[in-house]
Amino acid sequence: QVQLVESGGGLVQAGESLRLSCTASGSIFSINHMGWYRQAPGKQRELVASLTTLGTVGYADSVKGRFTISRNNAKNTGYLQMNSLKPEDTAVYYCAAYRNGTYRWGQGTQVTVSS
Repeated sequence: QVQLVESGGGLVQAGESLRLSCTASGSIFSINHMGWYRQAPGKQRELVASLTTLGTVGYADSVKGRFTISRNNAKNTGYLQMNSLKPEDTAVYYCAAYRNGTYRWGQGTQVTVSS
């Protein structure tokens, strides 16, 4: 069973940056799409950024121009570079690998942005 482990979260001030990593226990990113989701307290989980196996990227309007999704298949690792962070970016961030409707999730990493 492939596992995903996120890291890189933390407490930062508004305007600062963080880079989240998602490391897989197996080589799945070459055959699975990757997505970063987030869930703030009292809100539904939302898609923040996605990266298909063909390299097509997509971003939520709220993070366009500030966040960048990428992956390194050789390292079995995906990334989410987050710049110009805002307090409204505060949430638990989850990495997902998905294909044909089947999702694998990481445990999440907390990102807190203070004003």
